[in-house]
Amino acid sequence: MATNTKKTAQRQGFKTGEYIVYPAHGVGQITAIEEQKVAGHSLELLVIVFEKDKMTLRVPVAKIASVGMRKLGDPAAVKKALETVRGRPRVKRTMWSRRAQEYEAKINSGDLIAISEVVRDLYRSDTQPEQSYSERQLYEAALDRMAREIAAVNRCTETEAVKQIEQNLAKAPSRIKAAEAAAEDAAEDDQEEAA
Repeated sequence: MATNTKKTAQRQGFKTGEYIVYPAHGVGQITAIEEQKVAGHSLELLVIVFEKDKMTLRVPVAKIASVGMRKLGDPAAVKKALETVRGRPRVKRTMWSRRAQEYEAKINSGDLIAISEVVRDLYRSDTQPEQSYSERQLYEAALDRMAREIAAVNRCTETEAVKQIEQNLAKAPSRIKAAEAAAEDAAEDDQEEAA
């Protein structure tokens, strides 16, 4: 009985069937807990399946903390992440390569708020200039990670989660002003053509 309690404590409360966040890969589901013999030692492993990536990962229970694996965020964390994307984009005036590294680090941190900051900073509305290929790639990666976690927490599809994120992005004060300015420009162009 005591060994069973010890094993549960080592697993840090993770159990089969549960969705988790693995920093380098995003949201996955623990499908099994296996024991394997490696070099004469018994090793307990969490089997994590990342359905969308068609990938299975086996993580030693002893490495859970060091790899940064965590439980899904709660609804309050999702709410805070959606509030973050409504904020004003913060783009540093450094070289793109340095910013790209920072964005990549935030995406791979597994931190929902950090990922939502990347989504906020790299989002482009239809009225804004086009993104470079690498900006678009990082934006899509961050959006995908954020949507997967929101979908898992809110028990909805990823498509619904993306819509929710994009609706919040459109509510950002700076974007509302930009959309109004674009609408005014279009109206002025229409009046000039009519005259």
